[in-house]
Amino acid sequence: MTVLSSVNCSSQFKAHQAHQLLNVSGLLFLITLGKTVLNVLTLGLTRKTACHHFMGYFCISLALIDLFLLVSISIISYFRDFVLLGIRLTRYHICLLTQIISFTYGFLHYPVFLIACIDYYLIFSKTIQRPFKCQKLLYLLAVILVWVLVLAFVLGDPGIYQSLSAQDASPYHCPFYVSAQSFWVSSSMVLVLGLVLLTFWSEVTALVRAIRVTSYMNDTVLYFPFPPHSEYAVNPKQTVLPKLTVCFLGTWLPFVLLQVIILLLEVQIPAYIEMNIPWLYFVNSFLIATLYWLNYHKLNVRDFTLPVDPFVSWKCCFIPLTIHTLEKMEKPISIIIC
Repeated sequence: MTVLSSVNCSSQFKAHQAHQLLNVSGLLFLITLGKTVLNVLTLGLTRKTACHHFMGYFCISLALIDLFLLVSISIISYFRDFVLLGIRLTRYHICLLTQIISFTYGFLHYPVFLIACIDYYLIFSKTIQRPFKCQKLLYLLAVILVWVLVLAFVLGDPGIYQSLSAQDASPYHCPFYVSAQSFWVSSSMVLVLGLVLLTFWSEVTALVRAIRVTSYMNDTVLYFPFPPHSEYAVNPKQTVLPKLTVCFLGTWLPFVLLQVIILLLEVQIPAYIEMNIPWLYFVNSFLIATLYWLNYHKLNVRDFTLPVDPFVSWKCCFIPLTIHTLEKMEKPISIIIC
């Protein structure tokens, strides 16, 4: 009777483990599927500008890695236990593969942020004139190099190796890495935006009330009126900052609020979820706004070599800096009253 009871308990425990593993695999599949669909939708909105800068190329590579993860989870979940190239793959490898990708994603924020800054700095400075095909090749090599170096660091780090080995010892427990880099990047951007809003709150609210929707060069843009006795002649760099803030928040305000909630509630988001294409384009817009402000004296709305942001039309911030008689040239379509 005792032996029979032990056998029943053992079978129930194995069934519980198998059910738990199935739940983990199914959850990872649904999350990765949702992220892949989000990638496709976002890249569809940016298809005309995706290959104009490093960030666009990196977003495409991230979408391909997410697709690879989705296909791998699907194949392993379907066949459950099979041998590929001499390696036996089971459901345990779903968690292992996702963990490796999660660690890799978690260490990518600083390198991508730095390379994007260098890329935009070179575009603004125009110190290097490269043929378009050569530029594409450089972006492609930079993306490949970043992925290879970060993956090599992850696989060669002793602490990460111990973490992955512990998961092998307990395959039904599948924790995921939460990136500290993402936390600091997000905190820095929210802090900068908060300081700008506190410093220029009256200017920002006045701009929001005075924004006009007008037509310029056969394109509909937001136009900030240019008062005849404005501060542009005194401190144009300080005056353009509220305009950049309004343009940025006009597109990314929901995302900024989401970042604030995540930081205040200390939500722990796995790195393989947190590193996504909308987040990268949010960072991309912040970088472009920062470099626009630092290089405001070099700007020309007719210069198409400037960084192209697929989500924010920055040129409307600088029309008053280059064309003071726009109101005489173009008839405003409407006035927004807030």
